[in-house]
Amino acid sequence: MRIDKYLANMNVGSRKEVHVLIKKGIVTVNGDVVKTPKQQVKESDEVLVDGQEVNYQKYHYFLMNKPKGVLSATEDRSQRTVISLLKPQDQYQGITPVGRLDKDTTGLLLLTNDGQLNHELLAPNKHVDKIYRAKIAGVADDETVKTFASGMTLGDGTKLKPAELKILVQDEEHDSSEIEIKIREGKYHQIKRMFGAVGMKVVELERISMGKLKLPKDLKRGNYIELSLDDVSKIK
Repeated sequence: MRIDKYLANMNVGSRKEVHVLIKKGIVTVNGDVVKTPKQQVKESDEVLVDGQEVNYQKYHYFLMNKPKGVLSATEDRSQRTVISLLKPQDQYQGITPVGRLDKDTTGLLLLTNDGQLNHELLAPNKHVDKIYRAKIAGVADDETVKTFASGMTLGDGTKLKPAELKILVQDEEHDSSEIEIKIREGKYHQIKRMFGAVGMKVVELERISMGKLKLPKDLKRGNYIELSLDDVSKIK
């Protein structure tokens, strides 16, 4: 691959900025100063920029604890997106959220430039379990559990696969509940629509796991970590 693409992919700078660095004579490959941005380079080559080594990594994986009020999108004209929460050096080309969490939904969100993994986790036939924790206006009971487990058909005709509902807290005095729910789909506002169909309302919603990937308890809202290849292998 061309040296300017190599460095741009590693977020050293834009193609234009990389060209400036090359003109300054501070980019070297295997000890030789790069003269042209067209120079070909291999992943195994030693690439230095101003004496600092730049190792090539094709794919990057970040696990974020998404906060409220931020869109699960790569860009938006008027609102903040999850990409804006990444440090500048981590905003690699092609980084995108895997699936979407609603603007007011929090919790586990995977961001990557690995398109194949993105497809594998979202494909309907892959059946990747996703677990959410929620606070509900309304008292969920055993009948609610059975309704969700049987597979629902929403008012607009949308058919849903069976979901596993676990009731954590029932508060009849305040007409509220705390629950965990496991689904294998990710349809538009799915959990909110499911509870709406049984006369309840989701007040707070947090995703806590996706496949074998779990939200670390010590990861604060708005923060993220880069996953190791071992972590990634667990969800492929």
